[in-house]
Amino acid sequence: MSNKIEGFIKGIILGGVMGVAVGVLYAPQSGRKTRRDINEKAAKLLTEAKEEYEAALKKSSKAYDSVVKQLKHLESSTEEKVEELTELGKEAFHDTRGHLTKAVNAVVHAFK
Repeated sequence: MSNKIEGFIKGIILGGVMGVAVGVLYAPQSGRKTRRDINEKAAKLLTEAKEEYEAALKKSSKAYDSVVKQLKHLESSTEEKVEELTELGKEAFHDTRGHLTKAVNAVVHAFK
């Protein structure tokens, strides 16, 4: 996702530079006014790029926080399931052990 954001920001900057270049080539103004316009446009583009960057950073931060929250919930849920299955396994082991003990005792008494 960061590659898309970087590409978007690079596109904004490149588009702005190209727009300024075309504007300079076709500008019917004095050099001083053209330079001032270029500086104003460059400052505007820089401000827009910073705003886009901050918005993308905020959005990715929210997505990261959401993923971390979901992973913590999943971890908690998994721990609960593991504990539940462990308890069921212990109960099954004790039940099976009890049945086997009874069966062995019955076989021993049958052969006496």
